Amino acid sequence: MSATIFPTTPSSLLPERPLVISPTLAATIGLEEAVMLQSLAEVISHRPNLKRHASTLQWVELSGENMLALFPFWAVIDIRRIQASLQNLGLIVLEAIPKSESSFYIAIDDSIAQKNRTSPEPEKSISPLGAAPHKPQPGIKPGSATLISSNWQPEETWLQQCRQHNIPDQFMHTLVPEFIGYWRDRGQARFSWGNAFYKHVLKEWRNEQTRVGKYELSTQMSESWRPSQDAIEILENSGVSGGFLEDAIPEFVLYWRERGMVHGAWNTKFIEHIRRQWAKFSASFGLDSTPNIIPSDWQPSADCFEVLALAEIDEEYARGRVLEFVLYWRDSQQVKSSWNTVFLQFVKQDWARRLHNQSTEESYGENESFAGSSQQRIKEKFQKIADRSWAD
Repeated sequence: MSATIFPTTPSSLLPERPLVISPTLAATIGLEEAVMLQSLAEVISHRPNLKRHASTLQWVELSGENMLALFPFWAVIDIRRIQASLQNLGLIVLEAIPKSESSFYIAIDDSIAQKNRTSPEPEKSISPLGAAPHKPQPGIKPGSATLISSNWQPEETWLQQCRQHNIPDQFMHTLVPEFIGYWRDRGQARFSWGNAFYKHVLKEWRNEQTRVGKYELSTQMSESWRPSQDAIEILENSGVSGGFLEDAIPEFVLYWRERGMVHGAWNTKFIEHIRRQWAKFSASFGLDSTPNIIPSDWQPSADCFEVLALAEIDEEYARGRVLEFVLYWRDSQQVKSSWNTVFLQFVKQDWARRLHNQSTEESYGENESFAGSSQQRIKEKFQKIADRSWAD
């Protein structure tokens, strides 16, 4: 049997007969189903018909090669899927040919009144291209497409199929009014409203499970929250200072704890917050992304002292640390993108050590009679002077 189904036309622009699709049929059974059904109708009208048993249907013999030639724009899996849909709707009938692996008999059943076909053993109908036998879904019977009624209710067969996916009955029944209203407004007819409802319920249930899953993963901000190591690495690789990150964490935690919001991606939210704040911080200092050696006459900007004032650090104390800061970095010959940022970290850490040492000295002052206390104080002062952890 030749793979060519239709004769070609002499026109070079139209080497094959074009497909003409009925808009009404496509709206009723689906575009792909309408394309296959009308193409098969053309094949049956051009090929010699066969008589099968006592059936009044017009049968033709086709093969998998014929189907591929008839529908070159579809893959094999698509042909099987659409053919199975037409079988479910009761619009086509297929029968296997004995001792043939790829050929089959096919007919179009357009009889509205005929509910039971007379072909023997219809359950053994095969799919084209050697596919496994297809068993029609329950609840679908041959007949005409109808509009959905205002009092329509899904059949128990379709509800049972929904229950197999662990979908609660209450969830299914709440979707019925919306389903009816939607399709009545559209005014479309279907062969099986039960099948359409079944697909609609599955889609809505998956959406509901996704929404619930996201909510369950969400948590409130805890007092001990810290960004993950991955989040810190992402920000540091973007050029954000480690000291800036540490200073921003308490403020971030406090802000979201006071609002009591539930969120499922605090790390992502923290990254977005730090990037915005770092951009503002960099712009306020006129940050140049090009690393450079600290000048010998370098002085902190006015904005830098304003930031220190917010931390209740004395400006006179900070200015007194500038000379030591410049001398250290001039000797080290290291380059930095923002000396203001480095100076802020240095002064904050040095101020914290100063407060700590003052409280320690006061406690020692109350116990000066203890042996070795003077040596201990001298040792701590020496460590304070020699401390250069802020330069790391």
